[in-house]
Amino acid sequence: MNLIDRLPRFKELDLYPEILDDVDIELAIKNRLLFTNIDGKVYAVIDPESITDSLNYYSKLTVKIPIAVLDKDSFERLYHRFLELKSDKVFSSELNESDSEEFIEEELEFSDFLKISEDILTSEESAPVIKFVNALFYQAVKKRASDIHVESHEDRGVVRFRIDGILLKHSELDKRIVSLVISRIKVISNLDISEKRIPQDGRTQVKIAGKTLDVRVSILPTYHGERAVMRILMESEEIPSLEELGFEEELTTKFKELLSHTYGMILVTGPTGSGKSTTLHAFLQNVATEEKNIITIEDPVEYKSENINQIQVNPKVGLTFASGLRSILRQDPDVILVGEIRDKETAQIAVQAALTGHLLLSTLHTNNAASAITRLLDMGVEQFLITSSLLGVLSQRLVRKLCSHCKEVDESDLKERFSIPKESVIYKAKGCAKCNYTGYIGRSAVGELFLLDDETKKLIKNGANENKLREYMKKRGYKTLPEYLKEKVINQETSLAEAIRVGLAEEIKDAI
Repeated sequence: MNLIDRLPRFKELDLYPEILDDVDIELAIKNRLLFTNIDGKVYAVIDPESITDSLNYYSKLTVKIPIAVLDKDSFERLYHRFLELKSDKVFSSELNESDSEEFIEEELEFSDFLKISEDILTSEESAPVIKFVNALFYQAVKKRASDIHVESHEDRGVVRFRIDGILLKHSELDKRIVSLVISRIKVISNLDISEKRIPQDGRTQVKIAGKTLDVRVSILPTYHGERAVMRILMESEEIPSLEELGFEEELTTKFKELLSHTYGMILVTGPTGSGKSTTLHAFLQNVATEEKNIITIEDPVEYKSENINQIQVNPKVGLTFASGLRSILRQDPDVILVGEIRDKETAQIAVQAALTGHLLLSTLHTNNAASAITRLLDMGVEQFLITSSLLGVLSQRLVRKLCSHCKEVDESDLKERFSIPKESVIYKAKGCAKCNYTGYIGRSAVGELFLLDDETKKLIKNGANENKLREYMKKRGYKTLPEYLKEKVINQETSLAEAIRVGLAEEIKDAI
């Protein structure tokens, strides 16, 4: 038995780089000898296909740690994470060389660093903490992340990216470094660097590859120290068209018919992160012309649009959805967007606005289209006002699309449970370098649209509950969310597991 056969072997692991003080990281990557923590123990791991170079380099190391063999996929995943660390050019060892107070002083000297016109990718600034924060933004944009989370735990810090709606770990940090990174984030967001006891909210702009990003920052004190969440906001040119949202063609056609109305209320419902704001802004871009006065009131303003007037809610000075909406009605608007109908007062003003010649768009937090009507009734809006003003309700979700490079056939026993034909070939996620080992690339919207016709209005006036309205929807041939999700699974666009996560199981609940 040779040496390789005696080495421990590990398979199908999701591993992260371990940085050792006495190891040249560039040489390690070049020789494909990587370092990682497996079950609390640090190993030097090698790829079965490059054993000779790895072992030669290992023999020259002064640090002696156990060596192990990884399967190809696990090794490649770890290898790409090492490459990311190398490209960031920021390692914990660099940050540890300087005292933390020196960094704070240096941060104050560069307080406008990310606001000047220089591109942060070509900047020559040398402070590692500044480079690290810049690299975070760069990596987030490269990976299509919508949010960056910097978290403090008891013995370490963690950076996570939200990609396609799912939080994925990006890297781990030394506990002391987290406070430096958060201090840097505070400086570029014009927040109080000395205040660590209360939450703080701010905004900043960064320029990456010639493109300016607007970033919303939230700092929150936790038991183990402060944590920061940075939301990367979109510009108007990035707002998708109705066709690009990913809805079925029949729904897109109905959206256009709805938006041709000059007055009435259109509601979009769904949980947080289901793409409601994106859909509403796509609606606005569809109706925006030079002849129309479009005003929005939002909390927060997530898309900056050149052709519409946007108001940011500010409760500290009394600017709420209700008070802002009253003021908007005195501004001669044609189309109004209310970020969210949260209370009775806002609901009643919104309905009145829709009745008096304005097209009003807004969101509600409900699980399906029919329940939006019962929610308005619960808020105290009269039945006759709902039937007179409401045009339609869209309930939507975002579903991740399978990576075409690595998806594999799914022989799941759950097909029968969800009435998926036995002969249908469906796929499941696997994970590869192209999709960052998640198995999915991008998302598309899926939704059910409920339009109010004369029969629906009669049902509402007669006090029909949510279940009766849904029964009527199905009778009239309206497709529900679970039905659209099932179609996406059968059409091999997404996996059964993802469809269940998003809401396919609601079909079974309805049946029960």
